[in-house]
Amino acid sequence: MTRLLRHWLLILLAGVASTWLVTQAAAADAPDVAADPALEARVNALTAELRCLVCQNQSIADSHADLAVDLKNQVREQLKSGRSEREIIDYMTQRYGDFVLYRPPFKATTLLLWLGPALLLLIGGWLYWRSLKGSQAVASAAPVQGADAALAERLLGEEGDEPARRR
Repeated sequence: MTRLLRHWLLILLAGVASTWLVTQAAAADAPDVAADPALEARVNALTAELRCLVCQNQSIADSHADLAVDLKNQVREQLKSGRSEREIIDYMTQRYGDFVLYRPPFKATTLLLWLGPALLLLIGGWLYWRSLKGSQAVASAAPVQGADAALAERLLGEEGDEPARRR
């Protein structure tokens, strides 16, 4: 039992040590934001408008993915070098396409992106309407008459008699 306990303690110690090392390495990569608060405010405002290409549901400002951190640092360097926000957005769009923007422009290549949700809603409503219309058609079907009625009566009668025969 002590040997098993020793193995588990070693595994736990290795896990704690590796977690500590990873957090120390990540902390060393953090940029110095206190150096220029005005620049950091501009960086955060601009990167909040750009989508993280790894996470896709977060902005570059919110993401901790390596690519997002690199892009945020790149935005910071471009702002330091005097480029405007519009120039940086144009650069990112040219390099990564309209997908990098949280609010892509309304144009032919993004038409499905803008109209897709409404189109899906219309298709879903149409399918729902058709299913309701189909169920009403079945409910209002004409009653069976003539030879078909006699056949149905005979078949239903035979099925009804079958349990009695088995007894």
